[in-house]
Amino acid sequence: MLKASIQYYCDALTSEFETISADRRLVLEKLSQYIRSKQQAHQPIHLVYICTHNSRRSHFGQIWAQVAACYYGIKHVLTYSGGTEATAFNQNAINAVMRVGFDVIQKTKTNNPVYQVFYSADETAIECFSKTYDDDRNPKSGFAAIMTCSDAEENCPFIPGVDVRIGTTYDDPKAFDNTPLQDAKYDERCRQIALETLYVFSKAK
Repeated sequence: MLKASIQYYCDALTSEFETISADRRLVLEKLSQYIRSKQQAHQPIHLVYICTHNSRRSHFGQIWAQVAACYYGIKHVLTYSGGTEATAFNQNAINAVMRVGFDVIQKTKTNNPVYQVFYSADETAIECFSKTYDDDRNPKSGFAAIMTCSDAEENCPFIPGVDVRIGTTYDDPKAFDNTPLQDAKYDERCRQIALETLYVFSKAK
């Protein structure tokens, strides 16, 4: 069972699927089809969300995909994230998911801390930290690569072991760091990725 605040957030978003454009739905449904095919084959579903610095959008994707799987009762889903370089899970992105209702606990004190993101009392916390997409902790074969930024889409011409590669790119909220719009833009991007990821899983049932 999801935390009440996250459940409420998801419930509200499911009434907004019609706001997703027809062209965008075609892209998102490629991922839905992949998830369905894995379910039908009784295979685990590994999803790797990739962005240049693995600091913002890819973490939103990793978190919301795990939540969406729980929300729709789709089993054996494991989500990951990575970048073309490692930096750190950005504090503004962390703040955005905390405003939704996630509990985030920092587990290590380094320049690239490991965080645990809690969304349910019944499910294992999501582990978030910045890493390259080919990090040893990410799957090496049998996974979908979801490209969440155009830079990563352009700079990762080949990803070994991938089953399918899907470009669901998003504008970077980093552009609004240290401006009056900072929190609003991070919340907007978090919400957009949540909306589209819930849509993907709604079509994968």
